[in-house]
Parts: sequence; structure tokens; C-alpha cells
Amino acid sequence: MKKFKKTYIEITNVCNLNCEFCPKCERNPEFMKIELFEKILSQIKNHSNHIYFHVKGEPSLHPQLGKFLDAAYTYGYKVNITTNGTLIESSKHTLLSKPALRQVNFSLHSFDANIKTTTMEKYLDEILIFAKEASRNTNIISALRLWNLSEDNNINPSKEMNRYILRQIEDAFNLDYMIEEKLAEQRGIKLARNVYLNQAPRFKWPDINESEDSFCGFCYGLRDQVAILVDGTVVPCCLDGEGVINLGNIQYTHFEDIIENERANTLYNGFSNRKVVEPLCQKCNYRKKFNT
Repeated sequence: MKKFKKTYIEITNVCNLNCEFCPKCERNPEFMKIELFEKILSQIKNHSNHIYFHVKGEPSLHPQLGKFLDAAYTYGYKVNITTNGTLIESSKHTLLSKPALRQVNFSLHSFDANIKTTTMEKYLDEILIFAKEASRNTNIISALRLWNLSEDNNINPSKEMNRYILRQIEDAFNLDYMIEEKLAEQRGIKLARNVYLNQAPRFKWPDINESEDSFCGFCYGLRDQVAILVDGTVVPCCLDGEGVINLGNIQYTHFEDIIENERANTLYNGFSNRKVVEPLCQKCNYRKKFNT
């Protein structure tokens, strides 16, 4: 029986931003119904303990986010949420009050990619207030992400913006050191109890229309992780944002049958033998980080 460290459940594919690093979703905009969500929870129970409200979309837009977290708690899951953070002020009470919530990942690099409806200072302030309150009063982990580096950070066009962000974080947590100096030696640091910051290079989503192909390699898709899109479509990883590798739909076929069908096993066994069989995987640059 396959066990997954991460099961991604896309509770919505709707987003309130339009980031250049995240391709626009071509699927019909949807919000998952609670009935489908509970069906998913019941069927994946023997396969995963940690669920992630993410593939495409902004999960805090879902009008029933609180009910989804309650359902996850009833079924015994730990929930991780990835958010752009723009709605944290309105969703803060819901998130802080839900025992199922394990971690909130804030994509701070999303702010610079969008038309400014607020100031950077106010945007960061609301996120940092949440992180500090969560640190004081709950066991929720807050992960602040700056995933906008070039491979050579010396020529990174976002470097000055990152410095501004880091200075505000230093002030918020009364740090007696410069974060930038710490990050020169390591990608991530601990800021406070259950509050972390990490930087990473920007990655490119795989595109079936890319010309480059790579037929040899390995990936953890359908091995450590699996993803379920808002309409119930099961795909092998969180980077299949358009459901290209459609393994089946949980609305019509049981999850166990989907992840053990011929296409799923061909993909899984291919990676076991360092063979990349799916065309989308052949065009994925992110997968190449696992080849070293």
C-alpha cells in the first residue's frame, strides 16, 4: 500500500493575485464542496496523515475554510496551508482557532509580482502579527518564504526588495543580527518559536508545450506525494496544475484503485528504474534536483 508524506488537496483553483511565476489556471474556476472533501478524507486515510491545501489557487478565499479544517480534525489529519498572505487579516481568527492546522506557508515573493493594492509595510505587518500571535498562543508553524532568487543572487533583481522585507522582519522580532548575513551561509533560519524564514531560487512550473525533454531521472511524485485537484482529479504531484497526468477522478473511482492503476504504476516503476515515462515529467526542470 502506497504511503504519502504529503497529500495535496486543492480546495479551490481561484486566486486573487496574478503572479508571473505561477501560470494562470486554464481550468474552470471552482471551490470544492465539503461533501467531496470529506469523501477524499475518508478514502486517503490509510495513505497519508498530512494534507496540504494547495496546488493552484488561494485557499483562504474558500468561504468554508473553517469547516474544511474542522472536517480534517475530525478525521485526524494535520493541515498545511500555502497562502500569498493578502487575506491573513480576515482569515486570522479562523486559522488560529483550528487545532487541525499545523503550518502556514507565506509566499512573500507574491507581493512584488502584483499591482499594489496596499503597501509592502502593511502587507508584511499583517503576516508578522499573525506569525507572532501563532507563536505565542498556538503550536502552528509559520514559514516565511522568499522564493524569488536567481541562481546567482548577486544579480537577483529582487535583492533590494528582499532586503527591505528582511529589515522589517528584523524589527518585528527584535533580532540582534542581520538576516541577510545568516542567509549567506544557509537557506533557512529560525526567527522565533515556530517561526521560520527561507529563501530559494524561483522554480518554473512544467509545461507540456516546452521543447526540452529529459527521459532519464527520478522524482518523488506518487511516491512521497500525490495531489487531488478541486474537481476530484488525482495527479501524481503538486506541479501538475492543469491535470495533464489524469490518473482518475475520486468522485467516480476509489482512491486506492486510482493510485494502483496501470498508468500510475507505469509512472511509479519508471522512476524506480530512473526512466521518465510521462511527457509532462520529461519537461519538468524541478524534477532534475532529485537526480544528484
